[in-house]
Amino acid sequence: MDRRNFMKAAGGALASATLASNALASTVQQLGTADVAGRMILPMNRNWRYHNSVVPGAHERNFDDSGFDRVVVPHTNIKLPWHSFDDKAYEFISVYRRKFTLPSAAKGHRVFVDFEGVMTASTVWLNGRKLGEYKGGYTPFSFELTQDVDFSGENVLAVDVDSTERSDIPPFGHQIDYLTFGGIYREVSLRIVPQTFLENIFAKPQDVLTPHPRLQVDCHLQHDGAKQSFTLEAELRDGERIVAKGSQAIESAASAVHTVTLEKFGAVKLWDLDHPNLYTVHVRLQRGNETFDEDSRRIGFREAQFTDHGFELNEKIIKLRGLDRHQTFPFVGQAMPGRVQRRDAEILRKKVKCNIVRTSHYPQSRHFLDGCDEVGLLVLEEIPGWQHIGDEAWKQISVDNVGRMVRRDRNHPSVILWGVRINESPDDHDFYARTNALAHKLDPTRQTGGIRAFQGSEFLEDVFTMNDFGFPLKPPSRPRYLNTEFCGHTYPTKTIDNKERLMEHTIRHARVHDQLASNPQYAGGIGWCAFDYNTHYDFGSGDRICYHGVMDIFREPKPAAGFYKSQCDPSEEVVLEPAFHWATGDESVGFTNALVCSNCDHLRFYVNDKLVAEVGPDKTRFPNLRYAPFVADLDKRESWGDLRIEGYLQGKRAIVKEFSGKGIDKKFEILPDDPKLQADGADTTRVVLRVTDEFGNIRPFANDAIKLEVEGPSEIIGDNPFALIGGTGAVWIRAKEQPGTVRLTATHPTLGKRQVEFELLSVAPERV
Repeated sequence: MDRRNFMKAAGGALASATLASNALASTVQQLGTADVAGRMILPMNRNWRYHNSVVPGAHERNFDDSGFDRVVVPHTNIKLPWHSFDDKAYEFISVYRRKFTLPSAAKGHRVFVDFEGVMTASTVWLNGRKLGEYKGGYTPFSFELTQDVDFSGENVLAVDVDSTERSDIPPFGHQIDYLTFGGIYREVSLRIVPQTFLENIFAKPQDVLTPHPRLQVDCHLQHDGAKQSFTLEAELRDGERIVAKGSQAIESAASAVHTVTLEKFGAVKLWDLDHPNLYTVHVRLQRGNETFDEDSRRIGFREAQFTDHGFELNEKIIKLRGLDRHQTFPFVGQAMPGRVQRRDAEILRKKVKCNIVRTSHYPQSRHFLDGCDEVGLLVLEEIPGWQHIGDEAWKQISVDNVGRMVRRDRNHPSVILWGVRINESPDDHDFYARTNALAHKLDPTRQTGGIRAFQGSEFLEDVFTMNDFGFPLKPPSRPRYLNTEFCGHTYPTKTIDNKERLMEHTIRHARVHDQLASNPQYAGGIGWCAFDYNTHYDFGSGDRICYHGVMDIFREPKPAAGFYKSQCDPSEEVVLEPAFHWATGDESVGFTNALVCSNCDHLRFYVNDKLVAEVGPDKTRFPNLRYAPFVADLDKRESWGDLRIEGYLQGKRAIVKEFSGKGIDKKFEILPDDPKLQADGADTTRVVLRVTDEFGNIRPFANDAIKLEVEGPSEIIGDNPFALIGGTGAVWIRAKEQPGTVRLTATHPTLGKRQVEFELLSVAPERV
């Protein structure tokens, strides 16, 4: 049976789970590279043609698509407002077309097209022939093109993208509290490999805390069936330095997993929260002196496990403190490129000081996981779903999602736990026995968890992961207990809410973490959630936003984010974050008490330069927190005016923050995340817009419309004019495909103009 008929007989997309997810694990490590021995990874992100409906004949090779829009992926099927829109606006079927010509070196090789993520169901055509349908928006998939591709002429790849909420595909079938959006929203590439090739690599560090660590490298080989002799060579590299080598001779005609063990290379630099040291494993498939195929993975050496005494990283107990993340963004849904995805990891680890994130409720961008590896942010990754379990075909897709998730991401040192249950779903013994067993089979090095909403749930996994929104929390009913959601929908809070609600929102997060700190059997907690997000009409506020985040939808912090930030050691950063806006009438009975999150020893409060309060951390209400919030009674102030808060460590003033009492908008700022972009048509960066007082504090009542003007090869992603929300907000600048200088001018109606420039760097053209 030839490969094409084999794939048909195996049942299409589900039967190709191993091929697809392993292929993407290979592809994503080498996007943009030149020829590597017998393999070529060729990005296919530019030069797509798009139409927002299915057009008769659009799958055919000679169809005239000149009237279609020219787009670059990641691409959303429709741009949207940041709130108050109907999800039906993106729930339609669209078509994408991409012409390509293979390099002459491709002859004699196998050719695959690899999709990293398309929402939600994808029917793929090559030169007018239907290759099949893949059901699922969050996991990678591939189709082999070898039998139908024209090796010497132009080819046409067409994709029907069904972005409706189909009940046969997880997470759909009932209600879900988030939006999925549409389009080819992650990258695409061609993968050209020899007839026998490395399909996947799984590097498993062992004995990492001993003087003699080892590295077991499992090499998944796809064999063409002809009996041949090969040698597998594996290298462990620290940058350019080769740390260790190993090899194994192979004589086989069948696809199989072959293991190369590297040892006797001495102590390694561990991957941990403060020092996320990364290595590269490079594998070559040799035949004599010829390199037949090669591939690589980035890894870290660490031991991570949940025990009855909490979570241990490299034998050190760490209380987990984190937030759940949706990967969606204003205006374009999920279609943000690598730079923006990585920025979220940086925000969570460096700005908010979390040590763990949960990818709620689906596998997320590999760029985000790369960012977590690089900044030292632990990850709980879970399969798509929300409360509902479908029929057996639906369950089979879900099991398949487990396989694709694990195969793609099991080399990431940041990933410490696989979520193998549908979030908050009822028990289903046979179903969850299958998902749990598959995760363990594919990755015996990590534990599993299953996100549940009731204590009596059947415990099949290794870690009892539980959403507990009550307070006080239920005591740990099982060993290895991790709280995976709290606060959130029980107390949604907007940046424009008054002082009492902002303070209570902060207190609710603090008191949960205080209880989690009280018992070592709590491994820690992951709060709901990091960022506000779009949702359906039957959830969230009146504008279809769930204001559950400690940051808003633009990634700007609310006061509750200051609590998470304050839990870092002062040696990392001295933190002083008020849980209020300084305004005399922003409390029901006047401004009497002030909540401040800080890691200082004590604080002093001055109004009009007069000392009105000096307090220590509130250990009465938060006895278990290392850095408890401060509460100051400001009744002793004689008049209203400017506020100054001084933070002290070991008797020395370590930080000062001032707040204007005048109630005047004084400054207008535009703050880009990055000064340079790649001119590839997709690279994007955020630009924050703020109105502040004279001391740089956001003015929450500023809601001015900011007029934006961009010069140079780029576009604005966002409203123009952009109306501030709570004194702040953001748009994104996306590069076009020409290098040059981009100038963004933002004009405030009374505070004038501000400008910022970006340099767009030249990049090589795509080779197909």
